Amino acid sequence: MQNMELKAETIRVVGPCDIWSFPLKMKERHPLEYVRQFPHLRCRNNTLGSLLRIRSEATAAIHSFFQDNGYVHIHTPIITSNDCEGAGDLFQIETSNEARESAEKTHFFNVPAFLTVSGQLHLEVMSGAFTHVFTFGPTFRAENSQSRRHLAEFYMVEAELSFTESLQDIMQVMEDLFKTATSTVLSKCPRDVELFHKYMAPAQKDRLEQMLKNKFVTISYSEAVEILKRASQTFTFKPEWGCDLQTEHEKYLVKHCGEVPVFVINYPYDLKPFYMRDNEDGPQHTVAAVDLLVPGVGELCGGSLREERLPFLESRLQRLGLTDAYQWYLDLRKFGSVPHGGFGMGFERYLQYILGVDNIKDVIPFPRFSHSCLL
Repeated sequence: MQNMELKAETIRVVGPCDIWSFPLKMKERHPLEYVRQFPHLRCRNNTLGSLLRIRSEATAAIHSFFQDNGYVHIHTPIITSNDCEGAGDLFQIETSNEARESAEKTHFFNVPAFLTVSGQLHLEVMSGAFTHVFTFGPTFRAENSQSRRHLAEFYMVEAELSFTESLQDIMQVMEDLFKTATSTVLSKCPRDVELFHKYMAPAQKDRLEQMLKNKFVTISYSEAVEILKRASQTFTFKPEWGCDLQTEHEKYLVKHCGEVPVFVINYPYDLKPFYMRDNEDGPQHTVAAVDLLVPGVGELCGGSLREERLPFLESRLQRLGLTDAYQWYLDLRKFGSVPHGGFGMGFERYLQYILGVDNIKDVIPFPRFSHSCLL
């Protein structure tokens, strides 16, 4: 809606456009799936224009939050020889010559190199020099998935906090970041946010306002499993202690807790990566890990206290056969460490939640996913 009418004496066409062949028609509300076919033109669409302005403000708000709270911004590498998650879903890097060679390969870096799945391990290096550090950059997962929650390239906000022995400290930063960034976006982009809340998720504005007023709910993994076992709903994956929570489980837990963000803490020891701190509990052995679940999306953030005790870490890496690969990580403990922890938040999933967008491919300028790398 324009604020004024213009009475022109002359009109000069600066860049002509053939409106008959231009795929985005004026005064038509194209489905996002249709607009996605034109990555070189879709930013001219009102919806994507609003999304990109919101994305820009959210990026600035996240940086401001960390800088205002004394964090040092670290540019963690995109090319790495580490697999932080241990999941194996990595993109391996080869030069064009290496890709053509069928005989014994020599690596450009002398070791296999990959696109990063997380900046966490590099942040842990930096947390030995700075009390609070964060990074915000692209990460890559070679998951063969075309679901509405997954991308092959996406952005992650990650932070590490030194001198903390409480999972609650990590959770408080996660909640404060979420609420601060959301409040900033709502105040600085009211018209752009309104477009999404009006046409795509009519009830989302009220839900966000309630979320900003109330504390997030916290339950343990064991409590979550019991809630799922008592559910009248039939799940595709049967909930059992020791099994990972699936998307259907996450959504049910959020619904059960009143459609508000939910922290799930203290996951089984064998479910989580080697760097998470052993709770030394029993008989159900757990680690000090936390996931933040939000309505409509499921898991948004994941974090933990890190295992700072050298004997515990050495024992676990030895059992996994990873001692040689992570000797440098052991050195971080060997040469002076402190209790610390951190978390990561998927930026696109965050935008999905606050705007009520159904498909994650519609909250990033150039989506990359299995079988699709347009432009």
